[in-house]
Amino acid sequence: MSLRATPLAAALLTITLAACQPQATPAPTGNQPAATSAASSQTDARFADLSQRWLDGWLQLQPVTSTQTGDHRNDTALDDFSAAGRQKMIDFSRKILAELDTLDVSSLSRENQVDAAILRNQVRYDIWTVETLQSWAWDPQLYTGTAGSAIYTLMARDFAPMPQRLKSVTQRMEKLPTLFAQMRENLDPNRVPKIHAETVAKQNSGLLSLIDELVAPNAKSLSGAERKRLDAAIATLRTAVADQQKWLDETLVPNAKGNFRLGQTLYDEKLAFALNSPLTRTEIRTRAEAAIGETRREMYEIARKLLSERPNAPNPMPLQPNDAQQQAVIEAALELAYADRPARDKVVELAKQSTTEATAFVREKNLVSVPDTPVQVILMPEFQRGVAVAYCDSPGALDKGLDTFYAVSPIPDAWTPEQVDSFLREYNTRSIHELSIHEAMPGHYLQIAHSNKHPSTLRAVLGSGSFIEGWAMYAEKVLADAGYMNNDPLMQLIQRKWALRAMANAILDQAIHVDGMSQDDAMKLMTQTTFQQEREAAGKWVRAQLTSAQLPTYFVGYSEHLDLRREVEKRDGKAFDIKAYHDKVLSYGSPPVRFARELMLDQPIK
Repeated sequence: MSLRATPLAAALLTITLAACQPQATPAPTGNQPAATSAASSQTDARFADLSQRWLDGWLQLQPVTSTQTGDHRNDTALDDFSAAGRQKMIDFSRKILAELDTLDVSSLSRENQVDAAILRNQVRYDIWTVETLQSWAWDPQLYTGTAGSAIYTLMARDFAPMPQRLKSVTQRMEKLPTLFAQMRENLDPNRVPKIHAETVAKQNSGLLSLIDELVAPNAKSLSGAERKRLDAAIATLRTAVADQQKWLDETLVPNAKGNFRLGQTLYDEKLAFALNSPLTRTEIRTRAEAAIGETRREMYEIARKLLSERPNAPNPMPLQPNDAQQQAVIEAALELAYADRPARDKVVELAKQSTTEATAFVREKNLVSVPDTPVQVILMPEFQRGVAVAYCDSPGALDKGLDTFYAVSPIPDAWTPEQVDSFLREYNTRSIHELSIHEAMPGHYLQIAHSNKHPSTLRAVLGSGSFIEGWAMYAEKVLADAGYMNNDPLMQLIQRKWALRAMANAILDQAIHVDGMSQDDAMKLMTQTTFQQEREAAGKWVRAQLTSAQLPTYFVGYSEHLDLRREVEKRDGKAFDIKAYHDKVLSYGSPPVRFARELMLDQPIK
């Protein structure tokens, strides 16, 4: 999972890519009539100006996102979720949209046609999020995510001297009680889902861990009045967090009566904005169900061959199994992988080791250009736990040379031995390798490092979740096809099991939010059809309730990446070069895959 730029509604999952300088206006080509070239150049210049004004205004309205992008002009400010603050976002977005409507998009350069389409989608998404989705009225994650990120993004990376960052975090901490007040004012307990309230109640104390682990140990960098102001801000925030916890526990959680299911209308509208893909909800489900069937058949063949060489193999193992036979054989083979797993306290260590090994393999096989920017495997900050097991947090493009964080959630201390066993069966040794491929190499870390080199402002800020997550899932297949871990059949089996997870994600999201899928049916899809362990499935059930339109990004992007590669392979024939292809795809930044396809195949931008 990669934490990327999202609309105002998804602050918890927002760790944005950075903004670059506006794209240079393309020089006219010799094949264009002079008048047409001049008009195109003027339109490109107008769009460059508009996109820069949008970026400046958008980041000013969202200071935490501004810090995340690497634009540090707003480091002392905090997002305003009051009615007036929300209206500012709407007014600003409508003004930008009106200006976009006056542009002759067809006369823009092809790159800017893509960016104009991306910008239009985002501006409309922002308006829809505030006016129609209204997450500010029912999703407390919006506020806790912003509060935690407000501190974390200032302290996690050394983008400026520590005293400067401490002064900024002091001013943000002084403003956090106002954010809490806005949260209490805006949220309607009758609309807040119980699962959202309970999750935020657990996350709230994570703010104090940020203070204790990132801020307080560095307080000595300040002295005099600045140190006193920092200490006062910390003391005030501790009180505010305690008061907030009391309100969460005694008011919000007991009175939360909202429905976590979006319903068909809101879901379909959000899905269209979030994916920016030609695939409809129905098409996504049809593709996912077909892919599950095909992948299970592949797993059966791998398992059948593997087990035929071992004693105590399931019997029978026919060439054409029925459903029960297929299930039993695949499960028996997976048990061999589950037996090889890390100790409870060695998961992060194995994540580091597997990242190193995957990097060496990518270089050896010459699969894609490897960036030289650093990556660190870290424990996931407490305020961000509870949604995903791991994520990739890349620096903004303006924060040159800073670390990428591959964050792994620790096993909760409160888990029973049975729960820990379930988790480690799912995240066995080979699965940790698969996780590192997805999050780091050649998945999110590599792809976002390439993306941050693209000159487009919009491509840098508004990275497509389906391109990003789809690439990471595609990267898993690339390494499996290239024989990672010496074509180990158990690794081949685990890779396909992980693919099944993404396919199930795409079905779960719409089935839960639109079709009313029950927890029992969701757990059956995950634990039986797609072989997930109970702890993984239980966590995914929670995640599917807390989020929407994010879980399909993996499979949708993966499908589109595979479709694009097949088309290029067909076009290039024997001249197809996998490294050249990957470098070319990644050179476009992180647009929705539909636009990467149109650019690569020289098709009209739609």
